[in-house]
Amino acid sequence: MAMSSGGGGFLGAVAVLLGSPVAGTSMRGHTTVAVWSCPLPPPSRHCGLRKHSSSLSSPPPSPPFVTAVAATDSSSQISPSQPSDSKSTKYHFVVANAKFMLDEEEHFRELLFERLRNYGERNKEQDFWLVIEPKFLDSFPNITKRLRRPAVALVSTNATWITFMKLRLDRVLADSYEADSLEEALASNPTQVEFEKPVNWVAPYPKYEYGWWEPFLPAGCKESKV
Repeated sequence: MAMSSGGGGFLGAVAVLLGSPVAGTSMRGHTTVAVWSCPLPPPSRHCGLRKHSSSLSSPPPSPPFVTAVAATDSSSQISPSQPSDSKSTKYHFVVANAKFMLDEEEHFRELLFERLRNYGERNKEQDFWLVIEPKFLDSFPNITKRLRRPAVALVSTNATWITFMKLRLDRVLADSYEADSLEEALASNPTQVEFEKPVNWVAPYPKYEYGWWEPFLPAGCKESKV
């Protein structure tokens, strides 16, 4: 395309810089007007990074908030203002036949009286008892089938001491059970125990008197003769 000599050099340089003209006219002696198609430059890398960093600064929309509700059985919960009265107590025991416990095993009497004396000096409430023919044995068929009757049990809430007494007495059986009250735990069947006096007593001390065990019987049984 022909250009005027006056503006051709300048317009030519601009054409080189801006690209090819879309349309134009050249008239000798007149000003030439040309329109160029100038593509927009690609976005700079700096601007792209800024836009990207801006997208990172905005957190993605959060998922809908879901409230989890745990289902509980209200019947198994106890209000702090209403304490339960049905809490049971665990009792531990050793048991053997009455002849062995009350008449033959001399160390047994000494151990019980020594413990009772120790409790009295410390103002500690008694937590061990002797029960003749205890009713709770009905729940232990594996013990009763190995036991001569009548039977006597040493019962306590102190598991460690009962374990010691089992090791000390040796010829006894041991287990544990739970009861809602002391009366229930120490309930017994009315039984009378009798022991024959030895023909020849060779020990240097007199034989223990009959009924030495009464201080260790439950309160309701101390006045009855066994």
